[in-house]
Amino acid sequence: MSSRFPDFETLRYEERGSVAWVTLDRPDALNAFTATMQDECRTVWQGLRTNDDIRAVVLTGAGDRAFCVGTDRNEPFTALDGGAIYGTSNNFMYDDPGDALGPKANDLWKPVIGAVNGMACGGAFYFLAECDILIAAEHATFFDPHVTYGMAAVYEPMKMLTKMPFGEVMRMSLTGNAERITADSALRMGLVSEVVPGDELEAAAARLADSIAANPPWAVQGTLRAIWAAQDLGRLAARDVAAAIYAAAMDSDAMAEGAEAFDSGARTEPRLR
Repeated sequence: MSSRFPDFETLRYEERGSVAWVTLDRPDALNAFTATMQDECRTVWQGLRTNDDIRAVVLTGAGDRAFCVGTDRNEPFTALDGGAIYGTSNNFMYDDPGDALGPKANDLWKPVIGAVNGMACGGAFYFLAECDILIAAEHATFFDPHVTYGMAAVYEPMKMLTKMPFGEVMRMSLTGNAERITADSALRMGLVSEVVPGDELEAAAARLADSIAANPPWAVQGTLRAIWAAQDLGRLAARDVAAAIYAAAMDSDAMAEGAEAFDSGARTEPRLR
């Protein structure tokens, strides 16, 4: 295990081979995020952009009660003008408190696997919406309590439309605290791709991250950019940038090695799921 970062106050960071593990580390506060966590997340995601030794990332939360429960309301964020963000008199000057939390917001285009180890609600979706693959422990739950407490759910459901069907996002956002989505329901709707017992979550995340990290990084990152471009731009607009992504992801050495491996007849034994 090694780290290229200084000690963090709200995160744990470690490197296991070609995989970075980022853990939201405020278990006593159910891993709620603060301005400090946002700053530290920005440092990690931007630092990983230039760390070629890291090919994949696992993002999870400390403990087994919660992945993240959103903003820590006991430590209010501060607006750019120094006023309390939730009490500003000018609603048009509102600063999104989770805007810089996620990897994509910081222009990190390496695969990020979210390992959801308990409750994930409200502001947790800033993280989950920008993960590339989500897996969950059997006891994980997902919900958005904003409307229950008189707040419009705005940023989070907008982001989660990339992860969940429209009707499911609408139902989750409008029911507030009245309903929680179980891990099995999340699997059924496609929010997560795998559900495992809680004590197997770390191993499952490691297996998945290691299998991705074993592939040539330019091929992986080019594929990642292409899929996100298609989702964000739509199929026709994405085709306009497809050639540029393909050219940027081209690695003649990796392609030659791939052709040689294919011709050898050796094949990886696949895991069925």
